[in-house]
Amino acid sequence: MSRGLVHALAWSLSTGAAVTLSWWGVHSVMAGTAYDRPRALPITAQTATASPPRPPEATSTRRPPPVSPTPSPTPSPRMPSGPASPASSAPADPTSSPSPARQEAAGDVRGYTVEGGRVVFDIGASAADLVSATPEAGWQMQVWTQPTWIRVTFTRDGREVSVFCTWHDHPPMVQFDER
Repeated sequence: MSRGLVHALAWSLSTGAAVTLSWWGVHSVMAGTAYDRPRALPITAQTATASPPRPPEATSTRRPPPVSPTPSPTPSPRMPSGPASPASSAPADPTSSPSPARQEAAGDVRGYTVEGGRVVFDIGASAADLVSATPEAGWQMQVWTQPTWIRVTFTRDGREVSVFCTWHDHPPMVQFDER
């Protein structure tokens, strides 16, 4: 009987040691791999005035063709509470090539700061292009693009703040919606 107890005790100790060693090894490897979701990079003055064009630092947005740096106003718009929603919502494909209408968009770069983040558009005479969209800490962001409009929506805790840029049958215009 004591021989059986010695075998059971030895098996329990060796199994416990093996499990502890395995857990420690996996834990030490996995501890360095946990990460938060990537965030959009903020726009800095150095980025806007860089002399040779650099490749984009983030894949969630594209840069417009290089234009001569000009100061542009950065209005902080008021949020009207009217409904404004695009007809369909298809996620943006950041790898797709710009359409001819988008290539004509190079013009006035304007930034809009809303609750939830900041959106920057390159607004031309007949079209617009999204330069960047940066969510604030704790906010989620989603972008939709279509041939005649762009929508950027920031969400957090059931709140939704959208920035729309439309140019169907009119010059590009920016609207805001908060729900």
